Amino acid sequence: MSFQAYIDNIKTKTGKSPEDFIRLAEEKGLLQHGKLLPTTKASQIVAWLKEDFDLGHGHSMAIFALFKGGKKESDK
Repeated sequence: MSFQAYIDNIKTKTGKSPEDFIRLAEEKGLLQHGKLLPTTKASQIVAWLKEDFDLGHGHSMAIFALFKGGKKESDK
């Protein structure tokens, strides 16, 4: 599955866009100014997304990659 397909599926399942997840992560103290804090671990992101949005590991890691800046929403 392409990165964009992961993002599209997440939006379909949760109704949330990548920008929504960035805002929510900032509110939770996991990001600051759209960037991951040095203390934020992938496991924290995965646990949060599984608990609050019922996302699986792969979809949660796609959001983590987006937060890290390794992928952009339009990357395929």
